[in-house]
Amino acid sequence: MRPTGALHLGHYHGALKNWVRLQADYDCFYFVADWHALTTHYEDREIIEKNVYDMVIDWLAAGIDPERATIFIQSRLPEHAELFTLLAMGTPLSWLERVPTYKDQIEKLKDRDLATFGFLGYPLLQAADILIYKAGFVPVGEDQAPHVEITREVARRFNHLYGREHDFNERAQAVVKKMGKERGKAYEAARKAYQQTGTDEALAQARALIAASGALSAADRERLDAYLRGTGKTILPEPAVLLTEVSKLPGLDGEKMSKSYGNTIAMREEPAEVERKIRRMPTDPKRVRRSDPGNPEDCPVWQFHQVYSTPETRAWVVKGCTTAGIGCLECKQPVIDAIKKEQEPWRERAEPYLTNPKHVHWIVEVGTERARTVARETMRDVREAMGLRY
Repeated sequence: MRPTGALHLGHYHGALKNWVRLQADYDCFYFVADWHALTTHYEDREIIEKNVYDMVIDWLAAGIDPERATIFIQSRLPEHAELFTLLAMGTPLSWLERVPTYKDQIEKLKDRDLATFGFLGYPLLQAADILIYKAGFVPVGEDQAPHVEITREVARRFNHLYGREHDFNERAQAVVKKMGKERGKAYEAARKAYQQTGTDEALAQARALIAASGALSAADRERLDAYLRGTGKTILPEPAVLLTEVSKLPGLDGEKMSKSYGNTIAMREEPAEVERKIRRMPTDPKRVRRSDPGNPEDCPVWQFHQVYSTPETRAWVVKGCTTAGIGCLECKQPVIDAIKKEQEPWRERAEPYLTNPKHVHWIVEVGTERARTVARETMRDVREAMGLRY
């Protein structure tokens, strides 16, 4: 996440809730993307440091466990910048220009000068962030899937450029001979069929033959798989998209929840302030008087019910609103109660970190060193593949 300071409910339901869930099943890396913040806000350096730690406290409050997940700061790891630079040497400019969010962000942020290399190159920096940990999955919503796809393309191109020894074909054919005459002939037929048609059936058939060749070493199998796909040795694995279910929580005015719109509820908002903000939310404009029936679909509060209320409560809201059986303040009360209940454990978890900020710094320090160990191993592989390890 970019360091925007203390987080709001939109951040929690849009990402953090999934982060907490994923750490139970995966070895997760969660980092503060402070370099990414500079791609659009390179003049706002004064606020970044405070925002970093305010945001990390909210991660911890939400339930991110530093014993199970690696928490670190992007700019503390120069290896990210090195991999970004090396990937840039072979990445076509047109790939970056066609990223869907590139023109979209330029249009939306007209007040900022985004004619910079940093802004154009941020999808490649994002790719470096992912590839340096040889990530198997990247949890994103559907709108972010194109960023993972360009990461896959960058990895594929890197492996093609640097994963092949100068005599790769001869080495691969020597391994084919180890498979035996009949199996080797069947593998070659499946390989040619896959490279001509690209069908999953031919790919599966060739891989089954590799798997069935018990005499082959792990290196032999990897070489045959690369020969099959027409690439080289996999130095940077291609990550897969892990589509996550996102609960989209709007702002208090029904628009996207955003600090810049002034329509947020902070994760650790004071209970009295939560109540004040929800009570002042606009409702269905047709309900001018208490006796006027309304339609929940036309009311921003209904979108909060979709996230926070049980099916029974939502049925009560629909019936009460459409028949004018309940007033708007009555409709808002279950949302107020649910939000305040959700926030209680967050405030409790945050308190020790607020009273002892050094503990937060220590957690980040430990996570950063843990991430550095992995990043350095990847960079050794990358440098060796590119002929830079001397």
